[in-house]
Amino acid sequence: MADEGASPRELVLEACRRNNTELLEEVIESISSKPPKGQGTAEVAKLLNNAQDGIGNGVLHLAATNGSYEVLDILLDQEGLEIDEVDRLEKDTPLHKAVRYVNSHTKDEWESAHLIVEILLDAGCDPRIRNKAKLRPIDLVDPRNTELRKILQNAEFTMMAGDDVVEEEDDGPTGSASDSE
Repeated sequence: MADEGASPRELVLEACRRNNTELLEEVIESISSKPPKGQGTAEVAKLLNNAQDGIGNGVLHLAATNGSYEVLDILLDQEGLEIDEVDRLEKDTPLHKAVRYVNSHTKDEWESAHLIVEILLDAGCDPRIRNKAKLRPIDLVDPRNTELRKILQNAEFTMMAGDDVVEEEDDGPTGSASDSE
């Protein structure tokens, strides 16, 4: 990339709008290979977390709004990426934007559009976060889209139950106090 032209921030935002994986990978490689060595991952995370368009949409917001699945896949693999950032105008998370993306499609296209929501949920986006209007992503779902509603309900349940899950550990024959004589 030459010193003239678009900045890395502008290039990343454009890649998110157009699902341009080659451009995104080129920018990430360029940033991560710059000195000082060993700090490339942190610099990439800094670029991705601070890149916003003129109205405060971050990289995940733009990729979700535009249905850029392949770009989302690359972004979500980047260490240090903030996945639940909120935009400046509506205080939407990328998950709110993904639901709006699904709603913008016809009923016949919903199933493929659900992939945008699912990749964000798989990455750990929190479906319980409310935007400026006090709405969670599930509150934005088209009422006819029962499948998306189920996906988000399951994700909410999983997040709420996640703290209650107790993992069994087998530490050997330690037993409990009631077993001792």
